[in-house]
Amino acid sequence: MSESRRDPIVRTVPQPADMNGNGDIFGGWVLSQMDIAGGALAARRAKGRVATVAITAMTFVQPIKVGDMVSIYGDVVKVGRTSITIALETVVHRRHDETDLRVTHGTFVFVAIDDEGKPRPVPQDVAA
Repeated sequence: MSESRRDPIVRTVPQPADMNGNGDIFGGWVLSQMDIAGGALAARRAKGRVATVAITAMTFVQPIKVGDMVSIYGDVVKVGRTSITIALETVVHRRHDETDLRVTHGTFVFVAIDDEGKPRPVPQDVAA
């Protein structure tokens, strides 16, 4: 990820219903938010529908707490014939702290699909 801050793809605040048994935010909730963010970025690059085909790497660094402002940033790192690989980073701003914390990062792979759900070529003449 680049060190320059840019607009997040997704920004949200988890609620008590998103907690696990330890009182932190459930890892599946974080994965789903990252998948939404990655899918939005991949669809923009693919100029159409995409489907998640893999999460090739995922690291949980710090827990997310109820009330944290969660921001997800992403970069296109590779474009294949039908696939797009996205590096995602989740950063939180705790309610009573001025510091942003990197809490998760991962690599998600999407495939461009047509109206029937079949793989289709990703436009190669588009700036990433």
